[in-house]
Amino acid sequence: MGTLKLGLPKGSLEQATIELFEKAGWLIKPKARNYFPEIDDPELACSICRPQEMSRYVESGMLDAGITGRDWTMENQSEAVLVTDLVYSKVSRKPTRWVIAVKGDSNITCLEDLEGKKISTELINVSKRFFAEKNINVDIEFSWGATEAKVVSGLVDAIVEVTETENTIRAHGLRIIYELMESNTQFIANKDAWNDPWKREKIENIALMLQGSLKAERIVGLKMNVPEEKLKDVIDILPSLNAPTIANLYNAAWFSVETVVSEDVVRDLIPTLIKGGAEGIIEYKLSKVI
Repeated sequence: MGTLKLGLPKGSLEQATIELFEKAGWLIKPKARNYFPEIDDPELACSICRPQEMSRYVESGMLDAGITGRDWTMENQSEAVLVTDLVYSKVSRKPTRWVIAVKGDSNITCLEDLEGKKISTELINVSKRFFAEKNINVDIEFSWGATEAKVVSGLVDAIVEVTETENTIRAHGLRIIYELMESNTQFIANKDAWNDPWKREKIENIALMLQGSLKAERIVGLKMNVPEEKLKDVIDILPSLNAPTIANLYNAAWFSVETVVSEDVVRDLIPTLIKGGAEGIIEYKLSKVI
């Protein structure tokens, strides 16, 4: 039996990743002060490392596959294989954004105003390439953390920082002047591992189940009973990923109707279905949609 070396992201994405794997069917148990969590799959060996370093470990073959951010594969100019995008984050299921921000009372209002200014960021290489393409000369320095505080205290003129909700940026009294890029989580693989038939199949199976779990997050199943004379009316009301499933109820002029819909529409849909003649409506969560 083979073993696939899988990298999981440390830090803000760690818990969200573990929860996603659990929904997909893998139970991961982190150990205190240990970078090698247990997983209930003898074909997987997990390691936890910073997303900033993940692509380097995957490219070198220390890991066969790993989960990191698009921002860090771009920062490292990674040549690892992109298996699939996985759009999730620590707070929501939306991409994060890298933005350029300044103090709220700064006279800097556009990119051109940054000419000759000092910028702090952890995303050094992407930022340098960006400003070079814009022909704007700036002094970019690496930030080891607390990036927002550097511009607040006047150590730098602007920052390039990642944000999901903008709460931290607003809390520091900063103002966004430009959105540099969006980033999302990515599942990447080592080229040699990708060319190995067994490892590639294992990686593709993991990607399939993770994507299925993400697709199911805002979708629910609806099941209901409908009298024959109301069936067409109810079917016309139902939104669906595909055509609903319809089955005869035993020894009755009724049908069982089952469908999958977006969670956002349920609160308005169920009262409408009842008015249309549906009864015994059941709503249930989905763990995967594949």
